[in-house]
Amino acid sequence: MSEHSESTVQKTLILFKPDAVQRGLVGEILTRFERVGLKIIGTKMIAPDREHYYKHYEEIGQVITRRGEATFNNVLDTMNEGPVIAMVLEGVEAVELVRKLVGSTEPKSSAPGTIRGDFSHMSYSYADGADKGIPNLIHASGDLADAEKEIPHWFPAEELYDYSALNEKFTR
Repeated sequence: MSEHSESTVQKTLILFKPDAVQRGLVGEILTRFERVGLKIIGTKMIAPDREHYYKHYEEIGQVITRRGEATFNNVLDTMNEGPVIAMVLEGVEAVELVRKLVGSTEPKSSAPGTIRGDFSHMSYSYADGADKGIPNLIHASGDLADAEKEIPHWFPAEELYDYSALNEKFTR
């Protein structure tokens, strides 16, 4: 068996938030995920209602619990500014890899070279002072446990596809 066993292959959820869709950055951001070998196994454009986001951001993500009701409401308002593109990516240690590529949740703190560091710039203090959500382009599952809850919330099993990517044919 190789050093990277099948147990290290993971699935993770990403959401291209309304600001990424509206700014026309989806293709450029997606290219970064594909270039590192992540495989798209599910994708769709959707405009979820507040109930769907409540389950995602509170029942799974616990935003109210961690950051308070005002922050939660700002997040939901920001997410409802337009449709999102939801995707499930698969690859070796995908959850951690995607988090590294995306950068810190606060764009101002994200390093250059990360998605948020290169394409967004707002700080928590500015967003809080303006009483608005922080446009940070993308949601990425925080850890494997979150990914395992988020994926079925956004994608029924029949919307996820199992196939071999070209690069996988040469690494097995």
